[in-house]
Amino acid sequence: MKTNHHPLTLADLRSDVLGIDTLVPLLDGTQRRYVFLDNAASTPTFRSVLKSIEDFLPWYSGVHRGVGLKAVVATRAFDQAHTIAGEFVGADMRKNVVVFVKNTTEAVNKLANRFRFKQDDVVVTTMLEHHSNDLPWRKSCRTVHIGVAPDAGVDLTVLRSEMKRYGKSVKLVAVSGASNVTGVCSPIHEIAELAHAAGAKIFVDAAQLAPHRAIDIRANDDPRHIDFLAYSAHKMYAPFGTGVLIGPKEFFAAGDPDLVGGGTVSFVGRAQRIDGGLEDVDWAEAPQKEEAGSPNVVGAIALAKSLAVLREVGMDAIAEHERRLLEHAFSKLKKIQGVHLYGPTEDLSRKVGVIPFTVDGYDHALVATILSVEGGIGVRNGNFCAQPYMRKLLNVSPEREKELRADRCDAPMLPGMVRASIGCYNSEEDLDMFVDMVARVVRRDYRGAYSVDPITNMYVVEGYDPVPHKYFSLMEGDEHVVPSGGEELA
Repeated sequence: MKTNHHPLTLADLRSDVLGIDTLVPLLDGTQRRYVFLDNAASTPTFRSVLKSIEDFLPWYSGVHRGVGLKAVVATRAFDQAHTIAGEFVGADMRKNVVVFVKNTTEAVNKLANRFRFKQDDVVVTTMLEHHSNDLPWRKSCRTVHIGVAPDAGVDLTVLRSEMKRYGKSVKLVAVSGASNVTGVCSPIHEIAELAHAAGAKIFVDAAQLAPHRAIDIRANDDPRHIDFLAYSAHKMYAPFGTGVLIGPKEFFAAGDPDLVGGGTVSFVGRAQRIDGGLEDVDWAEAPQKEEAGSPNVVGAIALAKSLAVLREVGMDAIAEHERRLLEHAFSKLKKIQGVHLYGPTEDLSRKVGVIPFTVDGYDHALVATILSVEGGIGVRNGNFCAQPYMRKLLNVSPEREKELRADRCDAPMLPGMVRASIGCYNSEEDLDMFVDMVARVVRRDYRGAYSVDPITNMYVVEGYDPVPHKYFSLMEGDEHVVPSGGEELA
């Protein structure tokens, strides 16, 4: 990596990715450089992030209240990480607070728990959402879902009418900054203005937006201000278990935290009675009030370093690079008969680096498996934790939707797509290898005989056994592994 005297470039990012030249075995017995196109799920790690962790670990300590030098150093770094995470999206840290959690999912659940909804309160969200920006609201109060526009984005006309319909009952509008299925970006500031005009707040799930676009939540008194925003480190080249929730200080100052215990209090008295709150307890100021227990200090350090790297290269430069990659890939994919693309396919500046597609005559799981086994290409397939949106895009009828409830959610024959998703380090060569392999699938130019394993519900192929424990394992002699489903795999 270059020093601060020589600004980082996009080329530096590729060389900074751990595992960029990892070789994987293919069905034909050869090896090939692994092409990672599953960045929308989790990104690889920057070497500079790992180096930052290695530099910090000798000084690792419990944070806050310790007076030993290691505790002081660790606490200062942890507090700095909060500021860096907030300033990355333009938050005024005098009026807002950054709360570290495990991931965006936990951030949404924390916000839903802390919002203190009443019986008639309404949250307006959309059909585009990841389950993590849907189910927590359904659990907490009445939730209204805005439909999908013809361009696969949020239907703003319906949003306006629903905001008017429910009026002052709407307390929050919850929307994704960018879809993890199609990559389509939502006009978050326009939606914020609509929410504020109705007396509501806005929450933006920026898990897919933050790695690809510059975000400015704007001043708190700006009508287009984003009140609450969340994103995850594991999608930003620091997969070490940290999520970010940003919101106004006054919001988190009110009420009890959703998790209580060590680190959340400034005073605890002897009273034990609980009656609508904790008696004889004074809470600490946020973020400590909201970060119960020992925090993930290492994850915070990793995130702060990755954000510094991204900012130095420049989010606008990253966005332009990824737009060019999308145009390069889409121009070739559109020429392959039998490949169907979803979401925006013309104005690719309106979406982040996600390529969702299906192939005539193949289920999504088979396509993804062939790409992996015979092309060394990692993509994702299925519903991407966005089942309502997926079924809308695939025109699944209500009758068929009812039938699907009886099937396992990971069944390869269920309606779904294949998703290739790019990161700031990917290259045209990566996309060419991907497109060429998709074309081979369409031509049926592949070698394997594929079938579905009834235990794992995954495709297997005769003559291919990569024996994962050869590459990494936490146990010796782990040829037999018991998966989460409880059945032993050979």
